[in-house]
Amino acid sequence: MKFDFQLILDSIPLLLQGAAVTIEITAMAVGIGLVLGLITSICRLSHMKALNILAVCYVNVIRGTPMLVQIFLIYFALPMVIGERINPFVAAVAACSINSGAYVSEIFRAGIQSVDRGQMEAGRSLGLSWGQTMRYVILPQAFKHVIPPLGNEFISMTKETSLVSVIGFEELTRRGQLIIAKTYGSFEIWMTVAAIYLIMTLGIARLVSYLEKRFATDDRN
Repeated sequence: MKFDFQLILDSIPLLLQGAAVTIEITAMAVGIGLVLGLITSICRLSHMKALNILAVCYVNVIRGTPMLVQIFLIYFALPMVIGERINPFVAAVAACSINSGAYVSEIFRAGIQSVDRGQMEAGRSLGLSWGQTMRYVILPQAFKHVIPPLGNEFISMTKETSLVSVIGFEELTRRGQLIIAKTYGSFEIWMTVAAIYLIMTLGIARLVSYLEKRFATDDRN
């Protein structure tokens, strides 16, 4: 079998456009997931039973079902309920965000619980409310602990965005499929797609490593 380097060179511009879309979806999904996960983790740790139950149900349902099914529900099933078609980009971001939020919630919950309980008691003894103590004392310490697992979530979501190709959204994987449909160069294109994913995930890993070192330096100072 002859390896077609020219096909790779000709396809790279289109694949890089798809990679840019992948990064955009990932950044938006993880960004929204951070907010959603933080809120959910606080609800799980709160003393309000209703909030705790809702948070537990959300996390268990999302973590217990495949992301592919969640994408189908949002893009194909939800429009039948609301009577309006959903834009593929909106569906992709929504599905990825909801999925990421459940996993980020558990990351934040573990980070918060890793902070010594005496910190909460110390904050309350200084006259701070539960919310103020959580915001100014607990969360800043917890955030340092959750950087590595959050980095792993970012890397996982970068790869899992490939699933939105099933609804025809043209991210990196979908671009690869379209090029193969025209050129039949499966081996060359999939190798290139894999290489681009690898470069993106290695870049995220380097960024996470930098942030870890930065926080460690700040602690020593």
